[in-house]
Amino acid sequence: MADGSLEVGAHLDACLARAVSHNPALKDTAAVVSAIAGAAITISEVIGRGALGGDLAAAGSQNSDGDVQKALDVIAHQRVTEALQAAPVAEVASEEADEVMRLNPGAPLAVAIDPLDGSSNIGVNMAVGTIFGIRPAVQDEANPIASFTTPGTAQLAAGFVTYGPATALVLTLGEGTQVYVLDRAERAFRLTHPGLDVPTTAKEYAINASNARHWEGPIKAFIEDCLRGAEGPRDKDYNMRWLGSLVADAQRVLMRGGVFLYPGDQRKGYAQGRLRLLYEAAPIAMLMEQAGAGATDGERRILDIAATGIHERVPLVFGSTEEVACVAKYFDGRNHAAGRSPLFGQRGLMRS
Repeated sequence: MADGSLEVGAHLDACLARAVSHNPALKDTAAVVSAIAGAAITISEVIGRGALGGDLAAAGSQNSDGDVQKALDVIAHQRVTEALQAAPVAEVASEEADEVMRLNPGAPLAVAIDPLDGSSNIGVNMAVGTIFGIRPAVQDEANPIASFTTPGTAQLAAGFVTYGPATALVLTLGEGTQVYVLDRAERAFRLTHPGLDVPTTAKEYAINASNARHWEGPIKAFIEDCLRGAEGPRDKDYNMRWLGSLVADAQRVLMRGGVFLYPGDQRKGYAQGRLRLLYEAAPIAMLMEQAGAGATDGERRILDIAATGIHERVPLVFGSTEEVACVAKYFDGRNHAAGRSPLFGQRGLMRS
């Protein structure tokens, strides 16, 4: 897929066929990617109708994580599940299902998927998405979720779809990261970026600053030094971006660099953050690394972490390699500013 001869404008199916011709072992993986892309097209059409298609933000029951499902959550889950039933997929771990879903016994692959990322944006016409990672299926009678307890390095492919002004599929088959945009007239994805290369450093960071009072010392210190700008130890002025949609923030970082942080914090239930390892962090991490960026939990490489449950959470830091490495320095105390955070202390800037 990283072959420089890939032509901008080529259809996804043609690019997948080319990848399989170079590596026949990718045949089943390509079939799964094609199935997910087909489901994404139908989801995009539902989203594109907005309120004309009904109240897509209508609340329903709770999902596996205790979050209230929106109508569009359910629709997206149904569409991807139906698509994967017709693909060589043995098992699916979905955010919208309590347990692993068994589809085609004996099939070679397993899929971890968040059918609809960014549900809180549904009712306000903001970007939402679908995130997925494709792994070899593992048969182990002693471990019913064995397919999903291997580290992220076991992933054969990963991607996400952003349903925004344009619907974009960001994909890796393990040889670079590409972007495909949905041609609505043809109902097909077409290649727009044959190989992403994330800048090693940048002047943007993304974090939910409303949680600042709950952050641990290293995160407080890192963000404080970003806020100090050119007068601080980072020697440059930063802009902050936060879209409330993981796929949208990830696509921005992939396209122009920066660093995204969703750390654990001191709130009850947030010690490991809120993002899930299998179907959010691991796929994003593979896409980042294949584009020359990094992804850690602040200290450990995300792709080296093996889940112990399908809905396990993990802190997530990803983006330009210098920025990700800098965050790690705050955690291990090698940065001279680590632990010093008067901006977020008892007496903040706005207190007398």
